[in-house]
Amino acid sequence: MRYLAIGNNAKTIKSDKGGEWLTAILYLAPADTVEGINVCPMAELAGCKEACLYTAGRGAFNNVQQARISKTIAFRDDRDQFMRDIAADILTANRKAHKLGVRLAVRLNGTSDIAWENIPVANTGGNYQNIMAMFPDVQFYDYTKLPGRKTPTNYHLTVSYSGANPKYAAKVHRSGHNVAVVFASDRPARFIGRPTLDGDANDLRFLDSPGHVVALTAKGKAKRDRTGFVVRNVA
Repeated sequence: MRYLAIGNNAKTIKSDKGGEWLTAILYLAPADTVEGINVCPMAELAGCKEACLYTAGRGAFNNVQQARISKTIAFRDDRDQFMRDIAADILTANRKAHKLGVRLAVRLNGTSDIAWENIPVANTGGNYQNIMAMFPDVQFYDYTKLPGRKTPTNYHLTVSYSGANPKYAAKVHRSGHNVAVVFASDRPARFIGRPTLDGDANDLRFLDSPGHVVALTAKGKAKRDRTGFVVRNVA
């Protein structure tokens, strides 16, 4: 099974058209969709479970969801083999990027929030502390609701905001990362004391200027969210 969608999905196609980056993304089944594993450990605290973007775009189709469930089961049942398969996909994508004369950017948490920096990779070429160490020339990036993570230099994080839980929101405010916020309507010029930028223009969060709110538009079930995860009525 090929795990990564390479340069052919709606979330990253705008980035790929820029000509400088080839993007690859992994989609798993989020939260507690698969028995015995929760790949979104902050889903309850952040209050984003009901409004999960898992249903956005092609994720609304049953066959797509089933494929993501199969990948999540593979991650749960044979972590070592899963990481070897991911490494093989990244190697293929990196070769394609080099052939095209561009760089590769990989997002492993398309619909999950796994601390990949803590997962080792063992294969015939050696043992690595994590997938980022195995591919030091690849740019990794993700959104996360775990603001305290410490990542390698080639792994960029943008912290996801949720007003559904004040304690979680306070942690986000204290983080040194850019903050992604899902808005129900047009983005304001500023939010939580920071200027905003258009996060829907592309998916290359590691190129964003620091100190900003990354404004995203509500999609899928999130359009109906009233928990506080999706921000509404901003003056």
